[in-house]
Amino acid sequence: MPRPIQATIHTAALRHNLGLARQAAPDAQAWAVVKANAYGHGIERVFEGLRGADGFALLDLGEAERVRALGWRGPILLLEGAFEARDLELCSRLHLWHTVHCDEQIDMLALHKTHEPHRVFLKMNSGMNRLGFAPQRFRSAWTRLNALPQVDEISLMTHFSDADGDKGIAAQMARFEEATRDLPGERSLCNSAATLRHAHQAGVKADWIRPGIALYGSSPDFPAHSAAGWDLKPAMSLHANIMAVQHLQVGDSVGYGSSFVADHAMRIGVVACGYADGYPRICPTGTPVLVDGVRGRTLGRVSMDMLAVDLSAMPAAGVGSQVTLWGQAANGTVLSIDEVAQAAGTVGYELMCALAQRVPVQVAED
Repeated sequence: MPRPIQATIHTAALRHNLGLARQAAPDAQAWAVVKANAYGHGIERVFEGLRGADGFALLDLGEAERVRALGWRGPILLLEGAFEARDLELCSRLHLWHTVHCDEQIDMLALHKTHEPHRVFLKMNSGMNRLGFAPQRFRSAWTRLNALPQVDEISLMTHFSDADGDKGIAAQMARFEEATRDLPGERSLCNSAATLRHAHQAGVKADWIRPGIALYGSSPDFPAHSAAGWDLKPAMSLHANIMAVQHLQVGDSVGYGSSFVADHAMRIGVVACGYADGYPRICPTGTPVLVDGVRGRTLGRVSMDMLAVDLSAMPAAGVGSQVTLWGQAANGTVLSIDEVAQAAGTVGYELMCALAQRVPVQVAED
């Protein structure tokens, strides 16, 4: 019998979440962001759920090849563009659109020999200060690109740093609008947080939205809004079974370092999931779980292959009971990945991306 742990990817949830993004930005086209192997879900596993998007956005050429191999003939956007000159050859062969965010990428295009001009997305650094041309240099970069026979259509994009918080997007929007005034080309502005929180504002939704984390059922502005508050559904569930039950007396401890000590008699379940499966080692006692769909908590330190849960208030639970580490339990109860991530002091993105290769994964249409 295989070790009793499994992740499930929910195709219907992916479709639902993509639909919510579209509702938030009507008339805009939608990129489904599938970078980092679809945020740990697996590009091949999420494809059916997200093929209703207008395009796929990702980072590396290998992932772009995988999307094309699935039969996708629509747009694919490289969000960080080409890293070296020979990348442009594959962009031509795979018909990839790509971001241009620095002078070196324009230089590479100028030297590139191609029979078909490239569709590029010129990126502005409007305040994130990662990639992109400063507003005062944006127009000159556009002029350089526009003069190249290797370039066909130029779209304009930026990325918001604070769409999920109180600072908002107003300052970055103002910089972008000022620097791009009268420039032709489609615009792409909104990540998940901007799509859900700000796309109703005039001009913000632009021509293309770029939902990422929201597609996978995690709230882009947790804890201000929960996933359920946005009506997002978890696209990944992680389940494992209880494989042993222990009885503690007052003063007994659990796990390495004896970080949890019982102050009353307790039943605990030992679960076939640990940090080698991608569950955060740093999760403290009290991290929420679902045991047979009933909300419970972890106890003590997470081990490489195991963790412990409190069964004191669950007399019917025992060996074989299903523990939902995040996602949807068999009875339909949902534990948001954001809650688990909060307990670990991180974000849902990291938990999704950290799912270990040793965990078997199934795809469900429900």
